[in-house]
Amino acid sequence: MLGLWSTGSRLPALASARLANRVSRVSQVRALASVSNASEPGVADPSAYCRDYVRTRDYESYLIGSFYPREYQSAFYALRAFYVELASVQDTVSNAMIGKMRMQFWRDAIKNIADGRPPQHPIALALHDASRRANLPAYHLRRIIDARDAELHTPAHLTMESLRAHAESTTSTFLYLLLSLLNLSSDSVSSHAASHLGVAQCIHVLLRALPYHASKGNMVIPAELTARHGVRQEDVFRKGGNADGISDAVFEFATVANDNLLTAREMFKQAGNGGGKVPRRAMPVFLYGLPTRDYLGRLESVDFDAFHPSLQLRDWKLPWKIWRGYYKGDF
Repeated sequence: MLGLWSTGSRLPALASARLANRVSRVSQVRALASVSNASEPGVADPSAYCRDYVRTRDYESYLIGSFYPREYQSAFYALRAFYVELASVQDTVSNAMIGKMRMQFWRDAIKNIADGRPPQHPIALALHDASRRANLPAYHLRRIIDARDAELHTPAHLTMESLRAHAESTTSTFLYLLLSLLNLSSDSVSSHAASHLGVAQCIHVLLRALPYHASKGNMVIPAELTARHGVRQEDVFRKGGNADGISDAVFEFATVANDNLLTAREMFKQAGNGGGKVPRRAMPVFLYGLPTRDYLGRLESVDFDAFHPSLQLRDWKLPWKIWRGYYKGDF
């Protein structure tokens, strides 16, 4: 009798497990389907969809896009929408498996775009149109996908070297795409400057998002830096900017960003062309240095308290700073 009761007690558990697996599979299929179908209205006008997507999700890039030549603006917003879409996967999926499915969708999409068969997704359609207008190396697009895929399993960085490699594969690679868009990929000065700017911008974005990630129990500053300053992650998650050593770790992290920003600017000065200014044709790409420079300045003004509420507010002067930087040829 005991054996019969024991077997019977497992039946509900087995049924429950099977139901849970079925629900999990259904949710994964729906998640993948949502990549293709969630934005069906945008299929009618992919360019407008991408522009609006960037406006609502990445306001700084929306401002920068208006400084691209008119014939390249749609391609810029398509590339940025693609970049933002991939960057947001980690925060919008419930588990890594669903995230990997979405990354595979984009790998397949890039391949199909190259074959002239883009999926019916507004960003993919806009990328296809952009690829017909300009030489956009597919390996740059795939490199970003691979880096974001790897990030699903290892979101934290132990060393600065690891973070630099991540920045090179994401932010810097995106800037390389923009240089290709403007037919400047062969310009070695711009390419090297973009590499350094990408590192600076990546750190800027991570520092700005530190309060959000800390609230989720994630640390975005490499462990190498937090350990050096005696930072206990649990204290940061509970106390925010009041945690011991966090402002020192933020200072060192921000210093790396500032050093890379200065190096990027110095490369144009050493080139000696146009009085050290960025060539007007390349300037739209390097406008990304202005929000980074602006944030680092604001961070310094609050003694490197990355949790200060003022840093979560938009700088109302930023549109003017971007406009001025474009016409001065400086970032």
